[in-house]
Amino acid sequence: MNLVDSSGWIEFFLAGPNGPLFKPVVEQRAILLVPVIALFEVHKVLSRKVPPEAVDACLNVMRLGRVLDITDRRAVAAADTAAHHRLAMADAMMYSLALEHKATFWTQDVDYQGLPGVHYFAKPSKNPGATTPLT
Repeated sequence: MNLVDSSGWIEFFLAGPNGPLFKPVVEQRAILLVPVIALFEVHKVLSRKVPPEAVDACLNVMRLGRVLDITDRRAVAAADTAAHHRLAMADAMMYSLALEHKATFWTQDVDYQGLPGVHYFAKPSKNPGATTPLT
């Protein structure tokens, strides 16, 4: 199983320098997990950068994976993960879901670097010209 962090989705959709690194993972939809919190974060960021129709298209691509809801049990597990790894709420929720499903966690967010099960790509420098979403 694979779980792509919001930073990876955004990099992929905005055709950033690391976008091609996330492409093979995103395309393995049968083993792709998508936390609802990732849908929130991706929508929030993309809404500031691309037209609403493009945002909807990107979210529909994400929904091709298995969308994971936040339950009370998962919220408590994420709180424990946050305390143990010093992660913010959304980061802890996504990482906790990856741990729950024994999934590889794909990200370019430095907060996860070195954690078990994480496949981290160093975040590239800003690429202001990359605003055309891939779908």
